[in-house]
Amino acid sequence: MGPSPGDAQALVDFLNAAWTPFHAVDEARKVLLAAGFKHLQEKDKWDVVPGGRYFFTRNATTIVAFAVGQKYVPGNGFYMIGAHTDSPCLKLKPVSKSTKSDCLMLNVETYGGGLWNTWFDRELGIAGRVLLRAPDGLITQRLVKIAKPIARIPMLAIHLQTASERSEGFKINAQNHLAPLLATNTKAKAVAPQPAAASAAKPADAGADAAAPAPERHHPLLLSLLADQLRCSPDEIVDLELHLCDTQPSVIGGACNEFIFSGRLDNLAMSFCSLTALIRSCGGGESSGGGGAGALAEETGVRAVALFDHEEVGSGSAQGAGGPVMRDTITRVARALSGGEEGAAERCLRCSFLVSADMAHAVHPNYADKHDPHHGPAMHKGLVVKYNGNQRYATNTVSASVFRELGTAQGVPCQEFAVRNDMPCGSTIGPILASSLGCLTVDVGIPQWAMHSIRETCGTDDVSYAIRHFEAFFGGVGRMLAGLDVDSLPPPELRGEIDDPSCHHCAS
Repeated sequence: MGPSPGDAQALVDFLNAAWTPFHAVDEARKVLLAAGFKHLQEKDKWDVVPGGRYFFTRNATTIVAFAVGQKYVPGNGFYMIGAHTDSPCLKLKPVSKSTKSDCLMLNVETYGGGLWNTWFDRELGIAGRVLLRAPDGLITQRLVKIAKPIARIPMLAIHLQTASERSEGFKINAQNHLAPLLATNTKAKAVAPQPAAASAAKPADAGADAAAPAPERHHPLLLSLLADQLRCSPDEIVDLELHLCDTQPSVIGGACNEFIFSGRLDNLAMSFCSLTALIRSCGGGESSGGGGAGALAEETGVRAVALFDHEEVGSGSAQGAGGPVMRDTITRVARALSGGEEGAAERCLRCSFLVSADMAHAVHPNYADKHDPHHGPAMHKGLVVKYNGNQRYATNTVSASVFRELGTAQGVPCQEFAVRNDMPCGSTIGPILASSLGCLTVDVGIPQWAMHSIRETCGTDDVSYAIRHFEAFFGGVGRMLAGLDVDSLPPPELRGEIDDPSCHHCAS
């Protein structure tokens, strides 16, 4: 079965909806509910049963979904795919109000290791979450997305750059040069409500000790735009957590419609593919191998997808892969399904397998020498299995072989990557989770160009290949692991040992 163009278009639709981790998790929640998964709350007691499908969120930026096989018995494993919802971006600081040269600017911080030069001269919108105060005084959360290009970071004209700046490339100072322009002060005064003067805010009989009004943290114009989008009053806005986002839509392009051009491919592409594969493997949507209706009837383990926040900044948070999210999940589910049996969670981990799914680097035709000549991933040739002897990736020979064989059995291609010895190597959630959970782990990803740019590129065919490979993983890894225990001592005839008295090595 060849790649499906519908998979690539579905990813594009997901990318256009998922501007921030908040929106990515919200989109994932919608598709899981539509597929029959039950929403759990971590603060509640869980009623988990074989054959059930569930999910929960943490901080609205991390989501974990899992489906329990109907033949699950205590001690059986979790078969997991982990990805992440965050991407490098510019975030508003707690005090975003800034004015330069009579222009309203947004005070931002860089999040992750972005290619910040690609953010200049782009039409930028704003998205994220806003906290509102309800009439009863309670605080509520709302997601917001202003698709209108309300901000921009203009590049400095070449005529105003020095000779060295022109020859060596314009060097960006993240504090001085990356502040987006919101409006000119002249126009802002005409359209946005202006705060009353401090003196007017005091009662007429107020003494010298009367409290001064709190300083403004955000431009009234920005609050007015958010209030219009949320259909509330600016006074109801308590706080906000907003990202600058490129308003140019994600699209399918290329002369042969073979590419996806988009921001946030790293790592929403892998988030989408893993979630789609889980749903299809449980009987939702069009299965292309290893899944389909009734698939959970023969499943002996737990199929799971975890989409974490904060990978781009090290994963060290309550909702990151370095936090307790995955171990909490496995512990609670294993105990619930075993009736609290001793060692159920620990035995479960020893039988588990994790796929760390994060985008990979395709060979760039203009920079082919950046790759090892024997490890050059190409587009349209399937997922890339990533190796690194220094444990920047968690792949080993066993995990790689299992994952590769599962895809081969379904006719899905696969590639391999190891970094050049004279080049740095990125990392993923793979080593973080492997060291925490102690289970077999393989690092894989769709090959792409321009990772961490505001506009990235991947191949359309690889979206289908990834989904199919993940379906094959969910459908077959339990059976394969049942016959593979690298820590058991094999019989002598299978150890490769020589037991011959006439051999001088044995005799000695």
